[in-house]
Amino acid sequence: MTQYIFEFIGTLVLVLLGDGVCAATSLKFCKAKGAGWVVIALGWGLAVMMGVLIAGPVSGAHLNPAVSVGLAIAGKFEWALVPGYIIAQMLGGFIGAVLVWIYYKDHYKATADEPDTILGTFCTMPAIKNGWRNFLCEAIGTCLLVFVILALGTKGNAFAIGETALGTGALGSWPVTCLIMSIGMSLGATTGYAINPARDLSPRLAHALLPIKGKRDSGWWYAWVPVVGPMVGCAMAAGLFLLVF
Repeated sequence: MTQYIFEFIGTLVLVLLGDGVCAATSLKFCKAKGAGWVVIALGWGLAVMMGVLIAGPVSGAHLNPAVSVGLAIAGKFEWALVPGYIIAQMLGGFIGAVLVWIYYKDHYKATADEPDTILGTFCTMPAIKNGWRNFLCEAIGTCLLVFVILALGTKGNAFAIGETALGTGALGSWPVTCLIMSIGMSLGATTGYAINPARDLSPRLAHALLPIKGKRDSGWWYAWVPVVGPMVGCAMAAGLFLLVF
């Protein structure tokens, strides 16, 4: 249970800070409004770092169902723990989104005439509606995410302190932070780079359930993309990792 609790807390913090930067740069009268995509990508990268710093020592800080499944396929994680991790991650994502709404509630009220903007602070929507290409973007982005995470722990990325060999992952959360920022800046502009069902589906559900003034529908027609895409992408990454390493 301790591992699940830390996955819950880590994912909660990830979504609180990640959706938080979306709210800060989008909602009316926020001091960061209009700060732009670079700030959002940096904010999400740092949000992942904070979640990893909290959960890493206890649960390994997957914070993402696609990471848990990808690691399990690659033989790096126990399948028996996967359902509990996913439940904890999804619950953490939901509560994180609710906390963002509470924190920015006055600004959500001020932005009631922009329902698309409000939705964008909870979950992703495509810049151009093209279901299969949107799916491909999410699959490729997640494949890269999981493949690099797996690669971080390989012998080829090892360095030594004295007689102790350490993988690049021993540098802590920083490599993954850089990875998230890189994916966001280079590949995130088409779909908003969910690359994580707990980051998208849970906040989307929160958007649907919360009494948000002026909100639109929750974009359920698109909700399959940031769920199925990452799950396919993580399987691709695990297969590729097993093939080349």
